[in-house]
Amino acid sequence: MLIRLLRTFLRPHRQAITLLVTLQLLQTSATLYLPTLNADIIDNGVVRGDTGYILTFGLLMTGISLVQVVCSIGAVYYGARTAAALGRDVRAAVFDRVQSFSAREVGHFGAASLITRTTNDVQQVQMLVLMAFTLMVSAPIMCVGGIVLALSLDVPLSAVLLAVVPVLGVSVSLIVRRMRPLFRTVQERLDTVNRVLREQITGNRVIRAFVKDAYEAGRFRRSNAELTEVSMATGRLMALMFPIVMTVVNVSSVAVVWFGAHRIDSGGMQIGALTAFLAYLMQIVMAVMMATFMFMMVPRAEVCAERIAEVLATESSVVPPLAPVRETARHGRLEVRGADFRYPGAEQPVLHGVDLVARPGETTAIIGSTGSGKSTLLGLVPRLFDVTGGEVLVGGVDVRELDPALMARIVGLVPQKPYLFSGTVATNLRYGNPEATDEELWRALEVAQAADFVRELDGGLDAPVAQGGTNVSGGQRQRLAIARTLVQRPEIYLFDDSFSALDYATDAALRGALALETAESTVVIVAQRVATIRDADRIVVLDEGRVVATGRHHELMDGSETYREIVLSQLTEAEAA
Repeated sequence: MLIRLLRTFLRPHRQAITLLVTLQLLQTSATLYLPTLNADIIDNGVVRGDTGYILTFGLLMTGISLVQVVCSIGAVYYGARTAAALGRDVRAAVFDRVQSFSAREVGHFGAASLITRTTNDVQQVQMLVLMAFTLMVSAPIMCVGGIVLALSLDVPLSAVLLAVVPVLGVSVSLIVRRMRPLFRTVQERLDTVNRVLREQITGNRVIRAFVKDAYEAGRFRRSNAELTEVSMATGRLMALMFPIVMTVVNVSSVAVVWFGAHRIDSGGMQIGALTAFLAYLMQIVMAVMMATFMFMMVPRAEVCAERIAEVLATESSVVPPLAPVRETARHGRLEVRGADFRYPGAEQPVLHGVDLVARPGETTAIIGSTGSGKSTLLGLVPRLFDVTGGEVLVGGVDVRELDPALMARIVGLVPQKPYLFSGTVATNLRYGNPEATDEELWRALEVAQAADFVRELDGGLDAPVAQGGTNVSGGQRQRLAIARTLVQRPEIYLFDDSFSALDYATDAALRGALALETAESTVVIVAQRVATIRDADRIVVLDEGRVVATGRHHELMDGSETYREIVLSQLTEAEAA
């Protein structure tokens, strides 16, 4: 999977990689040639006392060293650029894929895991590529070249290499084989730490309200300890690498000097050749050490590549149409026909054969007990997920055939949990309409009953908004979310329990202003509070995912026992009448 991922994302950088490999080849060739020159200087210059020979070949060595340095700098530069470009492209690909996911796919992976895969996993693959371009490209050239040149100096002494290289190879492969499953566990436990930390930051108020600081600290401590435990196991294996390599290096160096001394004493080898042989031995071992360093990174990068590929290979259950419809004939009309929806793995569907019609100029309300499928039904309209049976039509066209850009213009959703992005009040309000003027923003804030508190903020429209809108209250956050949708001016407004955090006076004032602003639009309201929807043109009562009654308030009070129970749980008989 790692090779496939790299082949896909490195293909656009073929020219840079070709130049990089060329520079590495030149740099490694220069490195391999220097010990031969050094041996020549010792044998023909130092031993014979020929100063001119030493100076001449010394200058040649200096020139080759400069070539080596320049090529090394160029190779590292292009390697770093290519690795950074790879990381950028992979992150962009994962981000684009996640952006196409429906709520189903996001729930399957989990937000914490998706964040880890987009950041840490991509970084691990990027680091592997950087190390490969700066170390691994030259390692096999240096290893093979060093062996060939060592053989050319003295074949009998080269028998030491026959023992050194296999021992190193077997030792490294055994350690790497055990490291791979540990690295997978590291990434999974990193997901867990990320998830726990994210929950604790997001749910900080709940933790404080229930005085669960010690309990949550224990949760984090346990997940952190589990990550530490597997990281320590991985670290212990990694710690074995370099001692093994260095032991083999030192033993082989002693062996070369021992046997080389006997070869020199017998006249079968010169002093310079022994010096060069030791240099080549060190180069061979350094190449193996570089490969060892790479092999330590490969298992983790493989695991990360598999996790990245899993995201990239996941297709969204909400698929854009191949031939999208870019215009609707029946503007603002919303119709649900026999809609069924079942979450993956659920025993029972959430919605069963739901029928609903909402027309322009009317307000349609959806009410029901908790878990009756109200929010799920509303989420089918903007395609947060698709129906598993039946169809949803907007403007007379199945939403699965509508152009997503057209859908975004036609349908405006105020979610149950309004979310504000970091920035300013103005940037949040312009999220649905970047071209909106300040006058249009203030108009939307007036309708949403948010203008007064925005004027009191330091900066007004330019007042800062924290991530998630945590620097404003829940009611203010809801009103800003409503204003954001009003700026969009869609044909169909979907309010998913969007008035729950408002007091009754603000709720009434907002609904009164909203009725005038959306007089020609289709309005669908999901609400728990009866006072919010009792004046709707049509009220749809859901019970266990089925439509059990439809009508106006007074009709349902007489004809629907389910609706009557909901109303009387909040109001008295006199208030309900």
